[in-house]
Amino acid sequence: MNPSRTFGASVTFEPGARTTWHTHPLGQALIVTAGIGWIQQWGSQIQEIRPGDVVRIPPRVKHWHGATATTAMTHIAIQEALNGSPGNWMEQVSDEQYEGRS
Repeated sequence: MNPSRTFGASVTFEPGARTTWHTHPLGQALIVTAGIGWIQQWGSQIQEIRPGDVVRIPPRVKHWHGATATTAMTHIAIQEALNGSPGNWMEQVSDEQYEGRS
């Protein structure tokens, strides 16, 4: 039996913290468990996420997620690896992007 290619982690972001832009070859699911956060897919508006929300990001869609500027947020992130890689980390999210000004 091959090892599982599914990865999962509970991640807590302090206020103002966020990931870099990134993609997942087979997509990602986020389950918000505490706090208030934001997620943005490339070319779309920032969306607020709250406890109980389940967000699905399609394969290869560039996105970021994290806490709001004033509230911490915790989510469970689930993704699968393709050829050993669960994701591709890219450039930092600028302050203008994080604040929804670009």
